[in-house]
Order: sequence, then structure tokens, then C-alpha cells
Amino acid sequence: MSEKLNGPSADEPERGGAQGKNTHHDDSQRAGSAGAGAAGAGGRGAAGSKPGSAPLGSSGSSGLQIGARPEGTPGANLTTEEIARRASGRGTWHRRASKPVSYWMFGIIAALLAHRFIPNGGWLIVHMVTLGLITNSILIWSQHFTEALMKIKIPDEARGVQVTRIFTLNAGIVVLMLGMVFQEQLPTLYILTLAGASVVGAMVTWHGVSLLKQVKQALPSRFGATIRFYIAAAFMLPFGAALGAMTAFPGLEKTLHAQFLLAHEAVNVLGFVGVTVVGTLITFWPTMLRTKMVENALGISVRALQLMIAGVLVTALSAIFGGVPGARFAAGAGLLVYCVGLLMVAVVMVRTMRTKRPGEFPPMSVGAGFIWLVLGVLATAFMVLSTPFAELDMRTVTPVFVAGFLLQVLLGAMSYLLPQRMGGGPAVVRASNKEFSRFAAARVTVVNLSLIVFMLPTTLTGSWVKVTVSAMGALGLASFLPCMVRGVKASVNTRKEMMAARARGEKPSFDGSGIQPEPVNHTRHSLFGVLAVVLALTLGIAVDPSSVGFNLMGGSTATGTGQTTTVKVKATSNYRFTPDTAQVPVGNRLVVEVTNEDQGMTHDLTFNNGAKTGTINPGETKSVDVGVITADSEGWCSVAGHRQQGMLFHVKATGSNLQANGHHGGGASGGGAGSNGSGSNVMTAQNGNVDLHASPGEGYERRDPVLQPVPAGEKRDGKTVHKITMDVQELNREVAPGVDVKAWTFNGSYMGPILHGKLGDVFEITLENNGSMGHSLDFHAGMVSPDNTMKTIAPGEKLVYRFEATGTGIWLYHCSTTPMSLHMASGMYGAVVIDPQDMDPVDHEYVLVQNETYLSDTGQTAENGNKLTEVSSEGIAAGTPTFTMFNGHATQYINQPLEAKKGERVRIWLMAAGPSKGMSFHVVGSQFDTVYKEGGYLLRRGKDPYGVTGGHSQALDLDSAQGGFVEMQFREPGTYTFVNHQFAEMERGAMGKIKVTDK
Repeated sequence: MSEKLNGPSADEPERGGAQGKNTHHDDSQRAGSAGAGAAGAGGRGAAGSKPGSAPLGSSGSSGLQIGARPEGTPGANLTTEEIARRASGRGTWHRRASKPVSYWMFGIIAALLAHRFIPNGGWLIVHMVTLGLITNSILIWSQHFTEALMKIKIPDEARGVQVTRIFTLNAGIVVLMLGMVFQEQLPTLYILTLAGASVVGAMVTWHGVSLLKQVKQALPSRFGATIRFYIAAAFMLPFGAALGAMTAFPGLEKTLHAQFLLAHEAVNVLGFVGVTVVGTLITFWPTMLRTKMVENALGISVRALQLMIAGVLVTALSAIFGGVPGARFAAGAGLLVYCVGLLMVAVVMVRTMRTKRPGEFPPMSVGAGFIWLVLGVLATAFMVLSTPFAELDMRTVTPVFVAGFLLQVLLGAMSYLLPQRMGGGPAVVRASNKEFSRFAAARVTVVNLSLIVFMLPTTLTGSWVKVTVSAMGALGLASFLPCMVRGVKASVNTRKEMMAARARGEKPSFDGSGIQPEPVNHTRHSLFGVLAVVLALTLGIAVDPSSVGFNLMGGSTATGTGQTTTVKVKATSNYRFTPDTAQVPVGNRLVVEVTNEDQGMTHDLTFNNGAKTGTINPGETKSVDVGVITADSEGWCSVAGHRQQGMLFHVKATGSNLQANGHHGGGASGGGAGSNGSGSNVMTAQNGNVDLHASPGEGYERRDPVLQPVPAGEKRDGKTVHKITMDVQELNREVAPGVDVKAWTFNGSYMGPILHGKLGDVFEITLENNGSMGHSLDFHAGMVSPDNTMKTIAPGEKLVYRFEATGTGIWLYHCSTTPMSLHMASGMYGAVVIDPQDMDPVDHEYVLVQNETYLSDTGQTAENGNKLTEVSSEGIAAGTPTFTMFNGHATQYINQPLEAKKGERVRIWLMAAGPSKGMSFHVVGSQFDTVYKEGGYLLRRGKDPYGVTGGHSQALDLDSAQGGFVEMQFREPGTYTFVNHQFAEMERGAMGKIKVTDK
């Protein structure tokens, strides 16, 4: 190896070598040991320095300056600072090139802690591992092994290009991740995804070209074939990156997405990473075991790698052209061919282990990772062969490839390579190795046993067990960090001690620990690992005993056949369970495993005996133990309104002649369906004893009906841009005297804010969902495709909705998540006013938005002492509102009227928000000389569209989602009542007053 880490000069060989002369049995050792002897204890000082020539200052008992050597002793005098500098090994290109890897490690930890608040957080964490850790490491260490195996010497001044390439790669990764994380909220950011993928592909291609040039310039080597596999793997990644970018294309059809995702993972994980790893193991596996390569190992491994590359190409091409008959089976066959190559390498690895068993962390971890690679490929092949592309879910095997294969191989390899690269001689490397391998068996056991439990069906483990064992497995992986810190410290401290000893003129003492190292009780450590995972299991079961069959709460107490029927169900975006019926033999226990495939909405499954999954976030899977089935039963999604949308699950008991003891709590419906008031009586003002002439509660703040001036906004490309944030919150809000409702709000108010702009203005709305279910937006004032802007977003997500005001008038906006009537009746609506260009001046300008709500009494009391209600789906279906209100409250403008003076002109903007009712707006004692409806004037200062003058209007009729305005002048002072002249609605609260005074 050409590099030395701040160690002896090139013309003076270091004493002792890297691992000792006798440990290098053949060329297979070069990869791991190259450079390991750098920065050793020996070394010559600066050119021309003479021993003992430094002037005497403070001296020890020998009369020599501290740090000087006696006459005749080889080597130069070393100061304390020089000892520390040499021991630290600073300035190597590895140290600079590896900085991004360290940053990504800490980034992954931060992302794990905050992933619920990060859009597309699961994708981000996976790719921080695959792109951030793995790709960087491959570029660094494939260069390292190329130099070691091909005996290439690269001058330090040429390292800058390699470092630049790696840092540019990371810039591309960051851009790619920004695009992927935020493009759901802002689809135009797909350009960042494309740009980032292009940079990543270009940098890895550049790396492959660089390796190819080095191989061509080097002398022939028996390991040249290994480097050619590195090059082939590097040239695969650009195609994998392109496929990954295609999977992110907005609006990509589901089947194509599944096909491209399979091809992407085959090329990147199995091709770029898999071929690189297996190519390295040809020499690296015996190096880690400190033994010889077995006979024919190189030839067998090369043939295996050829099979693996062929398998990747067949799988990727078959997946891309998935519409061709037989393509799916060809893809599965390609994976099996790849697996045959892996098994050939596995045979070589087992033969090598027979000469030397793994006794340290590196081979233990790498070996376990290789096993998970084999299992992951087999599982993927089974999925592809048994599942149509449209239903293929690659997330099932993601933990196997990421945690089982990639991270274990990476951490195992780094645990071997880092002590070697730090160097310092055999004693230094042994001291560092000892720390990197501390509690090796326990760590490997924790990671692998945790992953085994995590991959078991949720019906066996329950969701909480998965949470606890995954946390334990993550701790096992993270234990690498403190071991690394201890290893680095051990390396530095040992070298300091050795250099200080030489500076004092002491002779090196023989250390026999390298020949007969202290034995480690791996069995005992493995037992500790097992106990740690058992502790995590126990904790998960304690949190949710029913998930693993300990039915301590709810469910059936019946005894039966002792058999369990397990049903897998999908919750879909069209508010259905698929399948929606399960046939269960009487006496069998039923377990339902539900996967939420609706990417924008939470769901659950609740049964009428109280058994339930709890909230299932998008992409999650949870199970529910329904108990022993003795009769037909029914389940439903208890999220508000979903049951009424038809989200039901039916259990049919079969074989009723079978005798089973006990009683299953199953009826056809029964029980409440959750927070939407299902099964409750609809409340009215009369049966709820609500006084619709009373003042609002003391804590209620009257909604200001004054239309505020158009805000200045910001200028962008010649247009005014209004930026507004809509924060979804679930709060209790008063809607009538003494009555609160469990409201779903925009910015904390029942009824969202009134937006005001001019023709041509641009509105940029950021929707932040801080609720417990999916929500969305629909602005009638914009003409945009609903596909991306109006989609439902899950809790914790954001969405940016942009539109240009292309028409004047007053426009409704509302949550468009189904059932829309439920969301709107819960308070998720508002209005946008776009001024006509030639508006006449007025003295007062007000806005009144009417809506109705349908409530049921929860029997609870709100914090302010009001009766607490919730919106009733049954009431909405029946069409009889509890209250019909202006601006979100039934009585707020009775005791606090609108105001005007005699002779002043008043304009009132009106919107019938619904969800179902319209209005006929009338002001008692006044007439309208100007009427504007749905974008045009019916009357303007008494003149109709045909030019006839003298006309007035008594009411403006608006159906649901229609709007306009009226203008009037009051000739006399007094109190004028405005009403919805559909009197049933007026009597439910659709009224208020205008107080007119003398000038």
C-alpha cells in the first residue's frame, strides 16, 4: 500500500509490520492489512537531525532533556506535542473522505427520533442508510481495496479529486432527499429529485471510470477480477438512480410504480451494493478470520458474481417490462439465479470458517448480514412469483435488507478496517480491535434476534412487541458508536505510550497477547443478548397483552376449538375493508390483521365487543384479537364518518352445529361507532334546552364580520402573492349559548379565516395537519387539478395549495376529505372574497357565511361548563340541522349587532357554505338596490342588466356553495333584523341584527 499515516518515512520499514509478518498467509490479507503498519512506533525524525543534539534544558536524573534519547539510540527526540500528533494519525485522505459517513450516522439518529414529524420520514431513513452510509462507504473502501489488491500507489496530491467526488456525491444526495421529502407538498420539487439522482449517478459513474483507469494502468493481478466487479457494480447505480427517480414521478400509476420499485431495488441493493459486497468478501472474509483463502475460492466466487449480475439484469428488465406475458415469473427467476450465486459464495465462506471460526465482531456481523441477504432475496423471489405487480409491497422486505444486510455488513467491515487504517503496529491494532469487538456476541445476538421477532406476523407479536424489539435492535446497531469511540481512544493512547517509551529510550517489551489472546466467553455474551430481547418482548406484551392472546380486557371469554383463524385485511382509500367478510368456524378464535393502504387517512377496525386495533397510520399494520366466534358479528372503522361511508367488516360464523361454550359479544351492529355520534339521538335547540336569544358564553369572542382590506402580500413576477398557513386543529368550540362542539378547525376557529384579494392575485396556502385524521382543502376560487392540491394528507403532513384568482365574487373553501358533510359541519369551511374591478365605494362592508351543523349530546361537559356535543352522521343523513349559523355561532350578532348610521351605504357579502342548506337573505325593514350573485350584478344602484331603473330586491337567494353581496341604505335609525327567510333555518339560529343610529 502506498499510503502511510503520519508514520515512518518510506525509506525505513516499520518494525513489526501491521499484523506481524507471519499473519499474512497469502495475497488475500493485503486488503485488510494494507496501511495497517503506518504510523507505527518506529520511525526516523526529520532529515539531518542527530540523536541527543538538542540543547539541554530541564533534565531528568540522567542529565538528558525530557523527551531526548541517550547517545547511540536510533530515532529523533520527540516532544509531547509530536507524540500526540503522530498518535492521532491526522491528515489522511480516509479521514477527510469518511467525514460524510459520520454525519450521516448522526443524521439517522436524529431522523429516527423525529421521523413522525418528517414528511416521507420512512423513505428518508432508509435512504440515509443506503445512500448516506452505504454509497459513501463503497466509494471509499472500493478505492482502498483496489489500491491494496492491485498494488497501486497514488500520491497524496491526487487524493483531492477523490474527496471532491465524494463531497459532490453527498451534495447530490441532500438535493435528492429534499426533493423526495417535500415534493408531495410541492410537486414542482420533483426537479430536485431528478437533479439529485443525476448527480448521484454521475459521481458513482465517475468513480467506476476512475477504478477502470487504475486497473488498466496497474500490473496484472490474480485479484483483478474482483476490481472489475466493483466497476460493473458502479456502472449499475446510474440506472438504479434513474429507476428510483421514476418511482417518484408525481401521479405514476400504481402498477408501474411497483414494477419500477422492484427494478430499482434489484439494481441498487442487489447489484450496486450486493455485487460490491460479495466481490469484497472473496478476499476480505479470510482476512477478517486471519486465515488462508481456501482452494478454488477465487474461481468459484468469480463464477458466482457472474451469476449474480445476470440475475440482477434479468430481474430489472423483467420488472421494467412487466406488461409482457411471463415478465413477473422471469423477474422471480432472475432473483433465484442471483440466489444461486450467493449460495456458491456461502459454500466458500463456510469452508473458510472451518479453518478458523469467527471470534470477533467483524466476521460475526458480516456473516450474519450475508445470511440476511440470502433470506431477503429468497423472500423477494417468493413475493414476486406469488403476487401480481399491482399488489407487490417491497416494504415487507425492507427491514431485512436495511437492518439485516446493509447495516450489519457495514458496521462489521468498519469494525475491522478502522483499526487497520489507524495502524500503529500489532499492539496498537490489537488494542483497538479489542474495543471494536467488545461484547461482540451479545451485540450480534441482539440485532439478529430482534430482527427475527420483528419480521414475525403482527398476529403473533402484536404491534407493541414490534415497537419494543425494533428499539432494542436499533440499540444493538447503535452500540457500534461507543465501541468506535473506545477503539479510537485505545489506538491513540497505545501509540502515545509506545512513542513516549521510545522517547525515554526504553526497549519494546514482548506482548504475547497477539499469540494467545485472552479468551472471550461468547456463549455467556450471547445469553445476555437473548435476555435483552426477551426483556423487550416482555415490555411489549405488558403494554398490550391482548395482542399476543392474553385477552385481559374486552373480547370473548368463550372457549372453543382451540384453533385460530387469521385474516389479512386492507383498509383502502375508498373507505372499504378488502376483503370485507371473513367466514370463521364457530369456536375458532378470530385474529384480523389490518394494513392501512390509504396514504392520506388514518383508519382502525373496531368490533362491537370492544376489541379494536387502535389507530392505524398510513402504511402501518395492526392486528385485533376478536375472541372466540360463536355468532355472526360486525366491525367498522370508528374514525368519524367512515362507518357511514360503508367501511364495515362482516364476520360470518360457520358450522353452527359445533358446540362451543360461552358467549361471543357479537351482534349485527350495536355499540357506538366513535366520535361522530353514531347511534346517538340528534340534538335540537328544543330538546337540548338551548336559548337562541341568549348571549354567547363569557369566554366566547365574537367573530368580527367586517371585511378587512386586501393585505399587501408580496410581489413576485409582477403579481401579488398572499401566503397563508391553515393549521388543522381539533378543539372544543362554542357554536350556541351553552353548547360546545368537538370541532375540526382551520387556525383554531369553527369556520376558517376570510381571505381577501383582487383579480389576478396568487394565493399560496400551506395546509398543516395537526389533527388525528386525514384532512384536505378545496378552494372554489382557483382552477387547479384536484389530483395533487386537493388530496388528503395524513396527520403530521403538510401540503402547499396554490391558485390564482381568475374570477371575482365570494368563493367557498372547505375540507374535501370524505365524508365532506361531516368535515364541513365540524367547522372546516371558509370564504375567499375577490373584489370586482369596478366596485362602488361603500361606508361599511361586512361578510356573513352561513352553515348548518348536526349535533348529538355526548353527555359530557366541556372545560368552560358548556354541554359538549359532537357532529352526528345520522343527523346529516336525516337532513335536520341542530343549528344554522352565521360565521360559526347561532346568536353572536343578536346581542352584538352589526353597526351603521342613517344614510350610510352598507355592503354585506354572503356565502351559503352548507354543507347542504342554502338561504334566502332578507333584512327586515330594508330593501337592496344592489344585488350581486355568482360573479355578476342582478341590480346595480337600482338598474337591472337591461338598463331599466327603479328596481329593488327584497331577498338574495343562494343555494349551497353560492355567494354574492347586497347593498342598502337605511333611511331611518333603528334595529334591523337580518334573517334567512327560510324560517325553519332562521329559528335554528340564522339571524342577527344591524343597529342603525342617527348621524
